[in-house]
This record gives sequence, structure tokens and C-alpha cells, in this order.
Amino acid sequence: MLLGEILLWSGKLTRDQIKKALEIQKKTGKMLGQIVVEQGYITEDELMHYLSKKIGVQYQKLIEDEIDKEAVDLVPESLAKKYQLIPVKRGVYEITVAMTDPTNLLAIDEIRFATGLKVAPVLAKQSEILNLIDIFYSKSGTDIAKLTSDNISEFSFNEGGELDLAEETDSGFDIDAAKRSSEEKPIIQLVNKVIYGAISERCSDIHFEPYETSFRIRYRIDGILETIVSPPKKLAPAIISRVKIMSKLDIAERRLPQDGRIRVHLNTKKGRKSIDIRISTIPTVYGEKVVMRLLDKDNLRTDLRDLGLEENDLKKLKNALVSPYGIILAAGPTGSGKSTTLYAALSTLNKQDVNIMTAEDPVEYDLEGINQVYVKEAIGLTFSAALRSFLRQDPDIIMVGEIRDTETADIAARAALTGHLVLSTIHTNDAPSTITRLIDMGIEPYLIASSLNCIISQRLIRKICPKCKHKVEVSQAELLNIGFDEQEAASVNIYEGAGCKYCRNSGYRDRIAIYELLEITENIKEAILQNRSISRLREIAKDESLISLRENGLRKVKKGITTISEILRVTVMHKRSNQ
Repeated sequence: MLLGEILLWSGKLTRDQIKKALEIQKKTGKMLGQIVVEQGYITEDELMHYLSKKIGVQYQKLIEDEIDKEAVDLVPESLAKKYQLIPVKRGVYEITVAMTDPTNLLAIDEIRFATGLKVAPVLAKQSEILNLIDIFYSKSGTDIAKLTSDNISEFSFNEGGELDLAEETDSGFDIDAAKRSSEEKPIIQLVNKVIYGAISERCSDIHFEPYETSFRIRYRIDGILETIVSPPKKLAPAIISRVKIMSKLDIAERRLPQDGRIRVHLNTKKGRKSIDIRISTIPTVYGEKVVMRLLDKDNLRTDLRDLGLEENDLKKLKNALVSPYGIILAAGPTGSGKSTTLYAALSTLNKQDVNIMTAEDPVEYDLEGINQVYVKEAIGLTFSAALRSFLRQDPDIIMVGEIRDTETADIAARAALTGHLVLSTIHTNDAPSTITRLIDMGIEPYLIASSLNCIISQRLIRKICPKCKHKVEVSQAELLNIGFDEQEAASVNIYEGAGCKYCRNSGYRDRIAIYELLEITENIKEAILQNRSISRLREIAKDESLISLRENGLRKVKKGITTISEILRVTVMHKRSNQ
């Protein structure tokens, strides 16, 4: 039964009261429970206790210290505010959510879709939920207003020349008004503070996002997006224009995506440092969205031993790198650290007696002694075109930023067979599926079998905050279910982060990669030539000591590096087949 029906049939509200409440709801969009309390038909305590009994959902009093910050991070702020709910606790397979209306199946479905977890709703007071929404979603990220003018004075840009900018008005484009608004001191200070805060918080990306009636700025910290500040919607054009001026983009062009770059200089205790920022704009229904990617060379890991590889996998990768020819592929989704792995590999190979050439889109980090080419498809300089040109440049080692099409894959395979070591990335879920992906792209199995050296699939996971790390109890059944064997489940210690100032109340600080390295052995080559299934390839690799992403992740759980929930977030279990 719907909330209105429950209150009506209980005798707590009359039909006229329900009718009036529904009319108010239609006009205001407020929750029905909120309206009947505001109208004085029933008290909030009465509503909570009565509903708890009638709908069979536990009523829970909410206390700030008992809210699981990790659970809050899983549910977008927009959902929390739209349905007036707050996540309370994250379990292995479910998330407990406090709601003003636990009968709202649409809200429950949206949370399940957003989190990938089963939803266990509990009933809570609207006043407590709204208070906690303000506390937790406003706590996420840096308070931009608190950044001091001293911080800003340490910040400078190499902006270059002037650009015109356009702002849409009722009468069309008012370039002069847009230029004035984007160059006002408060707008310049706000954008500077946002960038400074991102650098201070180890942020990898900044998102400027316009919506119909709102505008928000989010940081991606340790792989998770957090809302930092929501300036008034009317400031969105000026803020976006300011960013475009800094990155020397065409301000008048708001219909097409654009890419730009900024270099910022920052004074730190260790001296002056420079950070490159990559800018990407894209037109949306409600205005241009801008994403800034921060590329701090100081954070680039160039030593293979710092990547987090298991000893046996590290040995296999080094063996592949010393091969005079062949292909080494880094596989995984966007943001999984593939480029970092390849840069570390190139740094190992970068010696005086070799010619290394790379084709990248874009060049993220400048590496001394390596010839790096910025791919620009708009002018015809594609990965395949760059790769063909490289073969006329007497290369020893070639790195192709990404294998996106059949032509690039085919040229890379043939380059490997003619005496070149080729490194590249590919977007696949795991190492065995990379082989079938290449076959689907039209590459002949014999080319794959004879050119591939190894495939390294990876994901980035968050590390437990060392300041608030503590032991937690997990049932043996749950441990067995996620992949631990009986001996491990009986003895392993599981840790989590409680949340503190050092980790911004998230329980996590920094990231590390987990890997799945598939060495192309003779048995694997034979399976490729016979066009075996992914599951069969995985079984053969498993018999030859392949450590899966899930297994590698569980090893890091055993070492107290990360949490079970992090591993469940990025990996899946693979069952053995009978093929």
C-alpha cells in the first residue's frame, strides 16, 4: 500500500486531508510524509512509530557518528535529496538506507541501480535525514570558501594571450558582457581556489557540471567523485568561460567538444613545482561541461617495483620487457592506471642505445629521452597513421597509446613480428578476454599467437587510511563466498578505515593497483590458434599460475592494504567451466 492509503485506512488521516496533501504534493513536489506533518495532521514521532508497525520496516534514530561514510559515497547527492534518504551502512552485498518513505519502490530501484547492491530500507525522521544530508554531502571535499588569499597568492598561470568569449542572452551572444563577467575578481579567485584545492587534496579530475537549475563542481579523489561546491547557476557561464580563457580555447564555440591544456606553478615547502592540467569541454543540454585532469609528474611512478605487482608477476613482466620484439598490452577500463604502467615500463627501457617512440592521445607526461607524438585525429594524425610513420623512423621500441581499431591492431602485430617491441593499451575487462577482443577486431589468430608477449589487466583500488585503520569482524561464510579458502577464512584479519580528518572521513587514503598478468606460453598460443573460449583460456592460464584480479585483490586484503568492499567494487568471481 502507498503511504497515503496506509494513513487513510489506519484512521489517522481523513480522505479530505489526504486529498489536500496530494494536491500540495502535486504543486510542490514534496514527500507526502513531510506534507502531512507540516500541515499538522500528525506529528513526526507518531508518523514514524505508526508507519514502522504498519509497513514492517524498522524505525531507526539516526546518529551522525554511526553513519557509514563509505555508504554515503556510493549514493549520489542528487538521489539523497530527491528522495530524502541517507545511506546508513554498507555491507558486502547490501546497503542500509534510511528513508522518509520506505514504500517508495522507485527510490529503492534507483539506489540499487546506482550502487549495484541490494537495498535494505529503514524508516527515519525527515528532520534527521535532511540534517545528515547537509552534514555529509557538504563535508565531502574541500570547503572552497575556507581557502585563504595566502594560498591564492602562491598560485600563477602561464595564460598567454587574450581570447573573446560568448555568453548567450535573450538577444543572442553578448561577447563583451561575458568577457567582463569571466574576468571579475571573484570569478578568477573561485576558479583559482578550486584548482588549488584540487592539488591540495590529491585530486585527479575536476568536473564543472551545469544542470537545469543547478551547477556543481566535483573532485575525483582516489577514484571517487565528491561534490565540492555548488555555486549559483547564474555563475556557470562565467566560470566555464574563465576556464576556457585559461586553456586558450575558442570561447565562441559552444556546440562542439574542445580540448586544451594549462600549466600551473605552485610554491610548496619543497620548492616550486609545475602541474599540467588537461582540459576537455563537451556541450550538454544545459550548457558546457568541463573536466580538468591534473597531471602531477611528482606522482608518476616510474619504478616497476612501486606498481604493486606480486613478485612472480613482476618477474614475468620484466622477462617480457627484455624481449627484443613482441607486444605487451595493458588492459582495463578508463582510469585503471594503464598509462602509468606503460610509463613505468618505458622508464625501465629508456637507455642511451635505443630509439623509443610513442603515439599518445594526449601526451600525459613528458619523458626525457623518449620521442612522444600527440595524436590528433581531426587532422588525420591517427594512431595507425603515427604507427606507420614510426616504422620509417628506425625505432627499437614503440608505444601506442591505445588500440582502438583493426588497422592499428594489425600494424602493431606486424611491427612486433618485424623486430620491434610494441607496448599499448586496450579497453577490455580482463587478460583472457583481450585475446578474443583482438580476434573480434579481425586480427588473425596466428598473428596474435606469434606477436603477443603478455597481457597485464589491472584496476585501481583505494588503500585503507593508516591513521584510522581498525580490525573488523566478518563471518567465515562471507569470506568463503568472496573467494577465500577455508584455511584463510578461519585465520585472516580484516581491516577497514573508520574515517578521520587525514582521509577526509572516507576511511581510505591513496590508491594501489591490482593486476592479472597473462604470459603467452606455448599452451596459450595453441589455445589461441584453436580459437578456444575465454573460460578455457582462463583455465589454461590458471593451471600455469595466473593470479586473477580477484585473487590479487584478496591478497591485498590479507595484508591489510585494502577492504573487501573495494575488491568487490572492481572485480568479479570466475567459475571454472567444463569446456
